[in-house]
Amino acid sequence: MSELACDQLVELVTDFLDGALDPDTERRVVDHLALCDGCGAYLDQIRQTVRSLGELPPDQLPDTARAALLAAFRAQRE
Repeated sequence: MSELACDQLVELVTDFLDGALDPDTERRVVDHLALCDGCGAYLDQIRQTVRSLGELPPDQLPDTARAALLAAFRAQRE
């Protein structure tokens, strides 16, 4: 099992939060987070962003902003 680099974790963070990683990859992410304060802070920021956006009433996020956010997340996964 190889160590995970920070740039690899960034690519996996959404799937990690969704619980969509295979057990080996999830273990590598957890191991990396235990040793890397920067990636731990990044994960906390992503969690806070998701939480904050999820608390917005639907009418407070304009359709154009919502579409732009969805497009950005989809592009990141490609």
